[in-house]
Amino acid sequence: MAGAAGAAVAGVLSGVLGGRASAQAASGSYVMAYFTESPSMTGADYGLHLAVSADGLDWMPLNQNNPVVTPTAGTGGLRDPFVLRKKDGRFVVLATDLKGTDWSLQNQYVHVWDSADLRGFTGYRRIKLHSMATHSWAPEAFWDPSRNQYAIIYSAASGGHDVIMVNYTTDFVTVSAPQVFFDPGHATIDGTMATIGGVNYLYVKNNTNSTLVGQRSGSSAPGSFTTYKTGISPGRGVEAPQIVPAPSGNRWYLWGDTWSPNGRFFCWETTDVAAGNWTLLNDRAYTQPLNSKHPGITPITAAERSALVAQWGAPAWRRLKSYNFPDRYVRHADSVGRIDAYPFDPYQDQLWKLVPGLADASGVSFESFNYPGRYLRHYNYELRLAADDGSATFQADATFHQVAGLADASWSSFRSHNYPDRYLRHYAYVLRIDPLGSTSSTVDKQDATFRVGY
Repeated sequence: MAGAAGAAVAGVLSGVLGGRASAQAASGSYVMAYFTESPSMTGADYGLHLAVSADGLDWMPLNQNNPVVTPTAGTGGLRDPFVLRKKDGRFVVLATDLKGTDWSLQNQYVHVWDSADLRGFTGYRRIKLHSMATHSWAPEAFWDPSRNQYAIIYSAASGGHDVIMVNYTTDFVTVSAPQVFFDPGHATIDGTMATIGGVNYLYVKNNTNSTLVGQRSGSSAPGSFTTYKTGISPGRGVEAPQIVPAPSGNRWYLWGDTWSPNGRFFCWETTDVAAGNWTLLNDRAYTQPLNSKHPGITPITAAERSALVAQWGAPAWRRLKSYNFPDRYVRHADSVGRIDAYPFDPYQDQLWKLVPGLADASGVSFESFNYPGRYLRHYNYELRLAADDGSATFQADATFHQVAGLADASWSSFRSHNYPDRYLRHYAYVLRIDPLGSTSSTVDKQDATFRVGY
């Protein structure tokens, strides 16, 4: 996208400094860049992954959660990808040059791609940010109107600990000499910028206690930021902050990533970034992409979101989230249907194809994605994963009817085909079918309510 059309989109969506919306994302659509890991690392992939969202909370991976492009130079892998919409409406992608988890690796370069629309990537290169004996972690970029240049911020060791560094560029090919952008006197990584109400906000990870910290400044000059909010945490170590405007209202989201367990996102909300009063959202409110790590979130238009789905495709599988234990997903384990806390391995155990019901095409059957031909069926009222034996009994046991959620009509419940007074529910985290109805307890209704997502 270029010329007048590109400039119009950039004007709507680009922040004065951050290359993101400085007020609200008018279209209510977003793209997330990430890489993937899972607890035992079977889901590790260090290429550029993309997901899209219509509301900034529920995400759909593209390209079957496979990378859309992978680095071919340096370490041959990436971490911490970030997508910037430039002033001309086109995109640039930046990423750490690191395949794996060798935190001692010294690397002065970052990966860079150009893209007109995130449906193709050109001009792959690495750019050298400094000559120090250290790394270049988590690069992000924003437009600095005071310099008429883009600023690339990243983490590197200087003065005995990690600080946020900055280089300036007009083309993401040649860059200025590095400068210290923010140094609180202790190890600090993962800087992200947002401009809200004419104030520039820099959120970082305090690498000494693994919490998120907010800084602000009336300018974008190196050394001008002062801390105003400390100790943001979900109760465990967190990093990779991202501030994103909600699609409507005066609301903002703050995302963070954890490593224990590895690849678990948390999301906070506020209507007053200046006060720094962030409220941790319930897991019911959002769904991260499968195995995603270190989100880089950018507002896009609804048309761009549709074009990305058309280009890369929606996943062939779905995931089912528990309503009253929304950190848990329906899975099979040793052929038993249950709900377990995300993330887990084998991660494929939570992936399902919702196919026309084996006994009634108006219903649905849950076919395992990693064991094709095996379905969730009830046996003695408990849910098991078993191969279709072709019998009428099996096909009826494996067929359910999707209805409005018993606890929340915007979610789903699943009524047994051959025991129509019984619904799929969890009990002690194990799946079964039990008689449920309008007079059932609130807890029982919640146990039988699920979100079908990705």
